[in-house]
Amino acid sequence: MNKILKKQELAQKRHWRLRKKVTGTVERPRLNVKFTNLHIYAQAIDDTVGRTLVASATTEKVIRDLKLKANTTGAQSFGKIVGEKIKAAGINSIVFDRGDRQYHGTVKAFADAVREAGVQF
Repeated sequence: MNKILKKQELAQKRHWRLRKKVTGTVERPRLNVKFTNLHIYAQAIDDTVGRTLVASATTEKVIRDLKLKANTTGAQSFGKIVGEKIKAAGINSIVFDRGDRQYHGTVKAFADAVREAGVQF
């Protein structure tokens, strides 16, 4: 099997394993975060109806002007922005979905910044 396909398959299995345990509701939506080499994407999802409540990405025009990268400093800045958007939507508590990534480095920096904005995990 191709090396890249094998890595993608293992990442998908890790995400499925996590998603078996993590679900979002209206009161506590699931905050999904996705890191690529260049950008960061985040969305708060209500899994009971399959609706995205809040979404944000470093590709948005307002955030793109800040020139945030997908490293720890960029994740901290982006986490503060996402945390403020979530609070503005009237959401106080979330369930964190780290995807297929380990909880350290950029993921941890993002989560800590969202917590600093006043959102509870």
